[in-house]
Order: sequence, then C-alpha cells, then structure tokens
Amino acid sequence: MRVLHVIPSYLPAVRYGGPIFAVHALCRALAARGHHVEVFTTNVDGPGVSAVPLATPVPLDGVRIRYFAAERWRRLYWAPRLARTLKREVSRFDIVHTHSAFLWPTWAAARLARNAHVPYLMSPRGMLVRDLIGRRSPLAKRVWIELFEKNNLKMASVIHATSDLEATELRRFGWPLPPIAIIPNGVDEFGRAAVGEISADVKEIAEMRPYALFLGRISWKKGLDRLLRAFARTSVGHLAIVGPNDEALLPHLAQLARDLQISRRVRFLPRSVTGADKDCLYASAQLFVLPSYSENFGNTVLEAMQHACPVVVTPEVGAAEIVRQAGGGLIVDGDPAPLGAAIASLMTETASARAMGEAGRQHIAAHYDWRTIATRMEALYAGVIERFGKAEASTPRRPSSMRGAGERTPL
Repeated sequence: MRVLHVIPSYLPAVRYGGPIFAVHALCRALAARGHHVEVFTTNVDGPGVSAVPLATPVPLDGVRIRYFAAERWRRLYWAPRLARTLKREVSRFDIVHTHSAFLWPTWAAARLARNAHVPYLMSPRGMLVRDLIGRRSPLAKRVWIELFEKNNLKMASVIHATSDLEATELRRFGWPLPPIAIIPNGVDEFGRAAVGEISADVKEIAEMRPYALFLGRISWKKGLDRLLRAFARTSVGHLAIVGPNDEALLPHLAQLARDLQISRRVRFLPRSVTGADKDCLYASAQLFVLPSYSENFGNTVLEAMQHACPVVVTPEVGAAEIVRQAGGGLIVDGDPAPLGAAIASLMTETASARAMGEAGRQHIAAHYDWRTIATRMEALYAGVIERFGKAEASTPRRPSSMRGAGERTPL
C-alpha cells in the first residue's frame, strides 16, 4: 500500500507537541509493516525554519519525508511548491491522509486528491472544536470553514478521530459528514526514547518526591489555572509543571501560584523534555495530572500509564475513557474542590495509587502499542481503498453496508 500523509509541520519541530509525534509514530509503524509511506510537510518551525533539505526525500525510520518552503503567509503554511509536487505525484498513492484543519497544506492536499480521484482521510487532530474556534480568531476560522474546510470534510472518504470526545465535537457542528472512524493514538515501546543523560533540572524535580506532574505545552487549554487552584487545596507534596511555554503564560501562572501561597511547592520547567528526561519524570512522579479544558486525546496520559504512574484527568480529555477502562486513575471535574481532592488522595494513599498505576501499565501494554494501532489504521485504509477506489474518490458515498458515523471497527 502506498500512503501519503500531509501535515503542515513535522519533525524535528518539537514545539508543536503531541500530534506531530503521533503522526510520525503511526507512519513509522506502517512502514515497519511493509507499506510505502511518505510525508509532505513544510519547514516551518515556530518563528524560524527547520534546517532540513527542501523538496528532497529525507529518510527517517523507514518514512520518506519531503519538506517544502513556506514562502509567504506563514500562519497558513502556504507552500506553493508542495502543491505543485503533490499535483504531479498524488496519483502514485493509493490513499492520502491529511492531518490538522484551517491550514493551507491540508486543504490543498484534499482538493488535489479529489481532482486525481485518490481517496483521502481527514484527521482534524483536535482543531475542530467549537469552543476553541470561538476563543481564537473566530471570524477568520468561520470564514475558512465555510469556504474550504466544510467541503473538504464532506468530500472525504472517512474522517479519523482519536476519541469519542473528538467525534462528538465534530458532530456538534451539525454538518452532513462521512463516517467517523475512531482509532486512538498509541505509545512507543517502553524505553524506546530513553537515551542520554538525565538533565540537572530534571534530577532536581525527581528529588521533590512526592510530586504531581503535569507534562505538556503550557497553554490555556491545558487548564493549568484550575490545576494551581486545586493544588492549593492540598497540603502534601509538590507540583511540577513541565513543557514549552508556547503562549507566554508562565508569568501569569507564577503570579497565581504566589497569590495562592503555594509558590514554594510548585516548580516550573518551561521547556520540552524527551528521552531519559521524560522517562525520569514519569517514573519518579507520584501521579500525573491533565486538567484540560479541551483535549481531543492526550498522548501524555498513555505515556504516564505506561510508566505505571496513576493519572488524574478531567472529562474534557479524550483519553479519559481509556483511563476508565484501565482503572489507571481518576476522572474528576476540573473545579478546585474535586480536582484537589483527587490529587490529595493519590498523593497520600500510596497503596491505591500503586494499584492504579499497575492496572494502567498492563492495559496500555496490551492494547496501545503503535504496532496494534497501525494494524487498525491499515485495515481502515484497506476498507477505504476497496470502497472508494480512485475511480470513485471524487464523489464518496455511504455504501449500504457501511456502519454509522462513530464506528469503532475499520470500514
């Protein structure tokens, strides 16, 4: 099977968080299963560009990646050479899989795939959430949706969501949509990324035991304000907030910690952590907490559970259902009282915390390694190609044998 993935930004641009790593892990696992996998992306890396060759295939973990320059309108990742190359080569592929929304490369890929009668999937990766759209550039995004995104979604063979929560958010728009296939993200084999020495600042956090860990982008949607208010209701342990300060929220959060009189119990580490540093944080934490206002999945939840670290998540986290199935932690409302009580209970009831951690570890090992997830995605691709082959890709329809939107099994 020849599969093309299109995503606006890709490795090594670590600043963009979980979706990029999830896409690469999927591509890597598909390539390991013998498929020909290519990625088209841009060289945008925050305010700068990645130091990568342009328009030339770069091999990485069995995947061929091509980077294209975003020459103007960088906020849209406009890369005209990407479109020209895609127009010339898209017919080589059996299927196209786009990732993200509101960005030019994925819109161009969907349009060119339709023109070439190649079936395509869309993975919004948490970007099509009504509340998020209302908070950031709502007018521009609504215009984009009406002009481009709605049609791309309606004409896709399948929409891929990583959780029931993300699928529900998509249905809230009330559009006529193709089937939604729910396939979660996975986790790397334990220890795969554990290379290098542990950094001094990470060692300092690991010595603060017991501590609760947040690891992810320091972003408003992660609910760090309510995490600090909840932690102020506890009396035991420390809190470590670790991740890149994408939105310059750190001064506000530090001031909030001072106002709550917990600044001595809170440690901020505003940078990305990978490899041995990340493993050390998960392994030494008493619990992991993700109190997001909106989270289509939550890769870090699975990573924490993989390390036998019990988790506390809010219902707005897509991976909450996995936590419930595994018994690997607590799902609580994000208000300070219940969230603080959950943190306090896992901080002090060590036997219960260990039991939850072990239950989570076993569940993730059994169901969420990337080889298993790639097998499910492979079956989804095969079903799409069988039903919406190149001759029919421009006018996808729902066959009478197809199940309803939100199905959990491959098409």
